[in-house]
Amino acid sequence: MQKLEVFGANKLKGQIKISGSKNASLPILASTLLSDKKIYLKNLPKVKDIETMINLLKSLGSNIKFKKNNLIISNLNQNKKFASYNLVKTMRAGILVLGPLLAKFGNARVSLPGGCAIGTRPIDIHLEALSKLGVEYKIIDGYVHATAPNGLNGTKINFSRISVGATENLIIAASHAKGTTILNNCAIEPEIKDLVKFLIKLGCNIEWISKRSIKIIGVRETKQTAYTIMFDRIEAGTYLIAAAVTEGNLKIKNITPEVIKTEINVLKKIGAKIITKRNEVQIIGNKKIKAINIKTAPYPGFPTDLQAQIMVLLCKAKKKSLIKEDIFENRFMHVAELNRMGAKISINGNRASVKGNVNFASAELMATDLRASVSLILAALASKGKSTINRIYHLDRGYENIEIKLKKVGAKIRRIN
Repeated sequence: MQKLEVFGANKLKGQIKISGSKNASLPILASTLLSDKKIYLKNLPKVKDIETMINLLKSLGSNIKFKKNNLIISNLNQNKKFASYNLVKTMRAGILVLGPLLAKFGNARVSLPGGCAIGTRPIDIHLEALSKLGVEYKIIDGYVHATAPNGLNGTKINFSRISVGATENLIIAASHAKGTTILNNCAIEPEIKDLVKFLIKLGCNIEWISKRSIKIIGVRETKQTAYTIMFDRIEAGTYLIAAAVTEGNLKIKNITPEVIKTEINVLKKIGAKIITKRNEVQIIGNKKIKAINIKTAPYPGFPTDLQAQIMVLLCKAKKKSLIKEDIFENRFMHVAELNRMGAKISINGNRASVKGNVNFASAELMATDLRASVSLILAALASKGKSTINRIYHLDRGYENIEIKLKKVGAKIRRIN
């Protein structure tokens, strides 16, 4: 099993080009099932989750060519409606094929999803909303058996809580339903805005009617289209924090700074100097890091996917910081490993108290999930000596060429078998 060796104490300097967004690519790939026209997608990241989604679509009958971050997909002969556990077990986004399969065929059998071990991630909100469009379902042996005897019919749906996945699934399904659907209390993450932009380009009739409400008039005809996926804001945030942790000087390129203004403002409060331009952000780290209190929240709040990374930075602050995790339960699995490196973090429910003034020590480490694994790299970069990070398959699910990108800006890091 592959590992990463990280030799710390180097300041990161240079520039990093950010890849396309994994979390935008996955729902867009699922939504291509609606169309029988050829679709060209550009700027997809080469990461494990994308590979898994491509394999899932191929198993459903999609014809796909993927080369150098660009993909051509044709669903002209796509006719299968069964998404197996083997393909859905490693990522929660597998459930996103349920909406388009029901919209297209009126029935589907999809495995309950997997992904990182950071909470239950229930799909009850997906199923509850789909049932309002006319879906009947049973869960048997870990599979959702769903049918729409009278097809999908537009209606008004109020999500009981904000859910990114449920918002995506319903936008896709309603785009192909009969009549008009109004979705209220939607998630408004940039990746959802990207999905909507893609679907409009595909020929769907979708309109934002207020901050968290969408109006969708179902269509059956789609157009051949080409679309460029947005940048990965979590990757961008991770490298910004890496620069701050190592007191480095990095230019983060190929981004839209406005999309990550919450993260930029947090880093400014902590003490980093940040210069924004049209498609890049430069960050200059500061030896004096200020303590702050942070809580994760749906967009435009601070993203849960950067919680582990910002925790590493706050370990180096002069005073105690508090982090409240309001999105996922069980998302402090990285804390035990960080404490082994010398951090002083205590957990009480969904709150973490982070004592500052930590000088990280190198260690042999174990990754537990995607974002936790990258937080261990950040701590290792800030330590003295050699750290070894095991189970890096988590990392490969969401970061494209991470050790190559870090090497280019001065990190001593290598992948070993």
